Amino acid sequence: QVQLVESGGGFVQAGGSLRLSCAASGRTFSRYAMGWFRQAPGKEREFVATINWRVSSTYYADSVKGRFTISRDNAKNTVYLQMNSLKPEDTAVYYCAAKGQYGLFSLAREYDLWGQGTQVTVPS
Repeated sequence: QVQLVESGGGFVQAGGSLRLSCAASGRTFSRYAMGWFRQAPGKEREFVATINWRVSSTYYADSVKGRFTISRDNAKNTVYLQMNSLKPEDTAVYYCAAKGQYGLFSLAREYDLWGQGTQVTVPS
């Protein structure tokens, strides 16, 4: 069983950058597809990005494409979300998620495991 712990959230001015990390415990981390989601107050959780096992494929929500980059280091059991050119509408709690299957997954219900979330605030 993989357990997930996010970090790296914070307060950043519009146009700034943050890098989120999601540290996973468990020896089978490399066999999990990973995703990042976010949830703003009063809104549903929405997909941000996903990456498959072999780091060969990624997929992004249109709202973050070109600004955010998902990556993973299987040797460190960690997945990252580099967020550049941040906007006020990026303000949310960001969650990482894991699914024990090869592929790219953009629906929250497809994921088996979730972290506790980390807050990102970009003031307007």
